Amino acid sequence: MIRKALLVAALPLAFVSCTKLDEEFKGSLAPDQVGGGAIDVAALLRGTYNSMQTNFQDQSFIYALTEMSTDELIGPTRGPDWDDNGVWRVIHEHKWDAENTRIRDTYNNLLGTVYSATNLLQFSPSAQQAAEARLLRAISNFYILDLYDQTPYRDPGESTLEAARVRKGAEAWQFIVDELNEILPNLPDGPKGTANKNAARVLLMKMYLNKGVWASTEQRNAPTFDAADMNQVIALADVIINSNLYSFTPNFFDNFSPNNSTLGTENIFTRVNDVGVSGSTGATVRAFWHAGLHYNMNPSGWNGFSTLTDLYNRFEATDKRRGASYNQVGGPANPGNRINVGILTGQQYNLATDAPLTNRAGAPLVFTPDVNLIETDVNTLEQTGYRAYKYPIDYVNTGDGNVGNDYVFFRLADVLLMKAEAILRGGTGTVAGVYGSTPLALVNSIRTQVSRGASALASVDLDVLLDERSRELYLESWRRQDLIRFGKFLQPFGKKGQSDPKYLVYAIPNQQLAVNPNLTPNPGY
Repeated sequence: MIRKALLVAALPLAFVSCTKLDEEFKGSLAPDQVGGGAIDVAALLRGTYNSMQTNFQDQSFIYALTEMSTDELIGPTRGPDWDDNGVWRVIHEHKWDAENTRIRDTYNNLLGTVYSATNLLQFSPSAQQAAEARLLRAISNFYILDLYDQTPYRDPGESTLEAARVRKGAEAWQFIVDELNEILPNLPDGPKGTANKNAARVLLMKMYLNKGVWASTEQRNAPTFDAADMNQVIALADVIINSNLYSFTPNFFDNFSPNNSTLGTENIFTRVNDVGVSGSTGATVRAFWHAGLHYNMNPSGWNGFSTLTDLYNRFEATDKRRGASYNQVGGPANPGNRINVGILTGQQYNLATDAPLTNRAGAPLVFTPDVNLIETDVNTLEQTGYRAYKYPIDYVNTGDGNVGNDYVFFRLADVLLMKAEAILRGGTGTVAGVYGSTPLALVNSIRTQVSRGASALASVDLDVLLDERSRELYLESWRRQDLIRFGKFLQPFGKKGQSDPKYLVYAIPNQQLAVNPNLTPNPGY
């Protein structure tokens, strides 16, 4: 019986990145077809959590679609390296189509989590287990709605021999909101590594804040904001703030450190990556630093992704969020107190000896601000572009691929910034906690924290707030959504020109269109 339960638990994991045929085989299993014994629902729930890991923590999926398409990240081809048939370039330039592998695999992976959570619900979970699974499903549907506008679904136990039905736009928005409100009473208060009440409230805030964007595909280019929806955002923020469960950390990067399960007091919902613990499987957040670090750095990186000066230039020189020397257990001595997390610029150093590093040709390894989508100069192609990552390197465990940094979904600062935005968009300011009741007070309550070290602003409007969201939340997979909501996603930035409005949503992958007649190509594809 144990073996059979483990087989069932493994099914959601196996579905990640699989085709429709794989889904049909696994999804066709009914309760009386899994051996007749008791189903380990706890194992199924772990499988649902696990099904999200690679999709959010590898550089190729959610991270690529939500950051590479913006002014915060670029994936240049460096001579023979990092071409990958141009998938990174077309994402940054907004020239993708329905055959793009990053777009296809991210969609499939999100559907895998939706399937895994729905499958669990047919096996009589406890009220809390069902609520956790449904929250994980809601998060996945949230991303499907945001990225693709078409959310396939089935009821628990429904045969996959029939094509999944599809919700779009306002209908999909309403389903997610209703589901979150329904499960809230059965979710736990914590811990942060478990799908919890305040995580559901943060997701509800994002649902109401983006409601006008998702009302229809056409409206994404000119979203409207209803004051009643903005007041919902504010009320939810106040509940989270008044729970008194979260406080600012002494160091900004504590939120992302290898020990952020303890140090990350701002974090509301995380994916636990306990090294050596069953369930920590597949790619981890190490991909975020490996993608950009040079081959000769420690740890050795893949010398690919860079950030743009658009991001770097938003910061004051004193703003600690831009970069810091972050010391931790097992890390090098860093006698030169060099920046080793945040945005890396200029000459790079051996953090153990402070000796200047060189590239593979022996020239000084100096990260320069300008970077092209295709780098051809052999003398500079390894050095172009500043390198950025927010998760401090886990030097203790980086060798084996499983690192201890928990992936951060939601944080306190995002709650405060969303509240400020909701007030700017017509909501009524309220007092909660020590953060004030105006957009200016809320934003400055973050900036003037010792862990940030930025100066207080004199005023805040929507443009200033968008910049502040980038300074606080850069590379946390919110930039694309923010640029769309603020009406700036189609404008020229980085290495791209003005975009066609069709790029406000990604293409439904041709693979999915071929097997599900209820899906339709998004407009323009």
